[in-house]
Amino acid sequence: MKTRAESGADRLITWLLTLVRIVIGWHFLYEGIAKLMSPDWSSAPYLAGSRWIFAPLFNAMAESPAMVGFIDQMNIWGMILVGLGLITGLLTRWASLGGVVMLLFYFVAYPPVPGYMFGVPVEGSYLWVNRNLIELFALSVFIFISPSLQYGLDRLIRRWREEKARVPVGETVSGRETGMGRREVLRDLISIPALGAFAYALYRKKKWDSFEERLLAIDGMDANSGATLLKFNYSTLKDLKGEVPKGFIQYRDKNGSPADFELSRLLMGGNLIGGWAHARDLIYVSKLVKTYHTDEKVLQTLALGEKCGMNAIISNPQMGRVFQKYRHEFKGKIKFISDCGTNLDFQAGIRMSLAADWDALYCQGEITDRFTNPEWDDPKKRTVEERMELIKKGIDEIRANGKPAGIGAHRIEAIKACVDYGIKPDFWVKTCHNYNYWSAQTNQEWNDNKFDFDPEETVRYMGTLPEPWIAFKVLAAGAIRPEDGLNYAFKNGADFVCLGMYDFQIVEDVNIALEALENSKVRERPWMA
Repeated sequence: MKTRAESGADRLITWLLTLVRIVIGWHFLYEGIAKLMSPDWSSAPYLAGSRWIFAPLFNAMAESPAMVGFIDQMNIWGMILVGLGLITGLLTRWASLGGVVMLLFYFVAYPPVPGYMFGVPVEGSYLWVNRNLIELFALSVFIFISPSLQYGLDRLIRRWREEKARVPVGETVSGRETGMGRREVLRDLISIPALGAFAYALYRKKKWDSFEERLLAIDGMDANSGATLLKFNYSTLKDLKGEVPKGFIQYRDKNGSPADFELSRLLMGGNLIGGWAHARDLIYVSKLVKTYHTDEKVLQTLALGEKCGMNAIISNPQMGRVFQKYRHEFKGKIKFISDCGTNLDFQAGIRMSLAADWDALYCQGEITDRFTNPEWDDPKKRTVEERMELIKKGIDEIRANGKPAGIGAHRIEAIKACVDYGIKPDFWVKTCHNYNYWSAQTNQEWNDNKFDFDPEETVRYMGTLPEPWIAFKVLAAGAIRPEDGLNYAFKNGADFVCLGMYDFQIVEDVNIALEALENSKVRERPWMA
């Protein structure tokens, strides 16, 4: 006979097991219902972003619309049924087994294994063990333990059947006669208040979401500038409208043989992920951008950009550490183009970039602007000719290492100075944007709001150069709409466009670029790449 203490301990264990089961079931049920209520949800981006040893299988699934549709339904209804089974304690073993199988797939698709933790947002820092694995092991326990050790419908049905078997044929079965007891029955029916609480919580959340939508729809309220809770609609890979076209920059490899450097017409810019926000008077933005772009977020952004067809990113040598991690640990294929911008020291930037094996190098625009400007007060008191010679020697050094060599600039006068000096790079990197935004309408020549100081002359002069042209700052650091900036750059002669993007902007920007390229088939400057 059990003592009162032993009975109390057993009951506590039963309650704890029941609560663990209900909590996991709650999570499954909500995940399933949330996906069911979101008509745009698809498993395709999740499958396409998978890495690790099973990546080929998941990536192949993502390529088949029929398979994606099947997997979507299995996810939605599998989660709902598993959640209902766990909350009610009905068919607990089968529900737990189904949950284990689903969690196993989630785990191997995105394992918390060093070198593979990217592709989807995570809640914390993981080392082999994550939420999926913890829930998997917890559900494994429920596969093997007896229903009598937890409250639920399985326990109620089992006790009812056992008591019924003990009652002689012809007699009725009641709770009082069988010993099932009202309290025990109520405990086994704990699913009723649990499901009620779930339904109420779901109702409240839906009501709040609807309130947000109504708030954003108020007449006269600009959701992009008003003091509202902005609700983003993220585009996914299934929304892509096509593949980004490619072009080729001609250069010479280490052997001096002609070679082609293939680039997508739309390139990723590195300023945002590096924290260079050009936020004008908003002094907090650079810190905010740096906080957002953790190493993991940068890796996610690169992976999504690559999935969307962009094959290169332009950035500063300081980002080499993260880029090398993406290349070597995650086997990414994105090409890295260095601006060699290191404290206005072109040669130092070249050395850093070559050591990190960047794929192409160019002289940063700010360096070119200052070195070619006769009015610049050079701290080292070098003549303009001495500075021009440094640019020329830098280009020669890049070429000697078998890399494409370019020159960047904000001022068209800097480009002209290099041409006049006889420097002939493999490609140019030049700002290109109009002044159709309010902060450009001031009388000030420059206030971190203009990056192309003579748009008309830029278009005219760049049109005379035979080398490929990568246009940057086409949105004036966020002041111009992508539709306007991309159309302007491609129509006015740019062969490639470098565009800084957050991860949630990538798909939309690629689609806009595809449309802009379609609109720019007829233009004055021929395609030079």
